[in-house]
Amino acid sequence: MIKPQYSFIIPIFNEEETIPELYKRVSAVMNQMEEAVELILVNDGSNDRSLEQIRTLRQQDTRVCYVSLARNFGHQIAVTAGLNFVRGQVAVILDADLQDPPELIPEMLGLWRQGYQVVYAQRSKRRHASWIKRLTAFSFYRLLQRLSDVKIPSDTGDFCLLDRQVVDLLNAMPERNRYIRGLRSWVGFRQTAIRFERDPRFAGQVKYTFRKSFALAINSILSFSQVPLRLATYLGLVSAGFALIMMLLVLYWRLFSLSPQLVGFSIITIAQFFLGAVQLICIGILGEYIGRIYEEVKARPLYTIGEIVGFTQTEDIVIESLSR
Repeated sequence: MIKPQYSFIIPIFNEEETIPELYKRVSAVMNQMEEAVELILVNDGSNDRSLEQIRTLRQQDTRVCYVSLARNFGHQIAVTAGLNFVRGQVAVILDADLQDPPELIPEMLGLWRQGYQVVYAQRSKRRHASWIKRLTAFSFYRLLQRLSDVKIPSDTGDFCLLDRQVVDLLNAMPERNRYIRGLRSWVGFRQTAIRFERDPRFAGQVKYTFRKSFALAINSILSFSQVPLRLATYLGLVSAGFALIMMLLVLYWRLFSLSPQLVGFSIITIAQFFLGAVQLICIGILGEYIGRIYEEVKARPLYTIGEIVGFTQTEDIVIESLSR
C-alpha cells in the first residue's frame, strides 16, 4: 500500500444528506493530486445512515479510510481523532457541511510548498448568515483576541492545512478540553491565511447550535486566558471600593445631614445583593477552572473507537461488530 502524501480529515455527525455531494467534490480535488491521498472520515456517533454511507464509500474507493467513534464525543474530539490517524505529510481539516469549500485545498497546498506550515481559511463574508450570527461571531473573536495569551486569528474555523510537524505536536498534547484553532496558533511556526466567502450549509440541520457554540466559546476563553481568574480579584476590589464609599457616605449623613438617605434596610439590602452577586460570579469562574482540572486528572481516553477501517496493510480492522 502506497503511503499517502496528503490526508483530508472530515468529522461526520448525522450528515447523510450531505455525504454524497461532499464525496463528489472532495474526490474531484483528490483526483487532481499527483501524489497519493487518503480521505479520513470520522463518524462521531451518528444516529442516521452516515456510517452506512461511509462504509459504501470505502467499498467504492480505497482512498477512503474511516474511524467510527463508539459514541458522540463532539466536533473537536472528532477532529483530534482524525489527526491521530494521519499518515500523510500534510493534513487538511474541513467540515462536512460544505461551508468549507474543498476547492480551496490546492491553493492551500501551494502555500505549503512555499514553506508555510499552517494555512488557515479566514472568512471574509458569511453568506446568508443572520445578523445575530454575524454580530455574535464578530464580538466573540474580538473578545478572544483581547483576553487570550495567544494571538488567535479572527473569523477562522477549523478549516486549515497542517504540516506533519504541526500534526505531531498537536497529537502530543495531552489536554482534554481542546480548541483546535487555538492550539494550532499556540504551536507557532510559519502561518498564513487564505480568504474566502463562506457558503451556507449544503443540506441538513446546523449541528453547532447556540448552546454548543456558547460552550465552545467559553472553553476557548478558559483554555487560553487567565483573565477570568483575575476578574474575581477585580470584582473583589470594586466591591471593597463601593463598601468604603458607602461607609464614608453613611458617616457623613449621620453627622452632617438632617435627613439621612440610603440608611438602614435599603442600603443593607443593596449591599447584600451586590456582594452575593460578586461571590457567585467568582465561585462560578473558579468552578469552571476546577472542572477542567478534574477532567485532566481523571486521564480518561479522549475517545473510544467502535470501528476502524483502512489504516493497515492487512486490510480492515473491525473492533466492534458492524451490526449496531
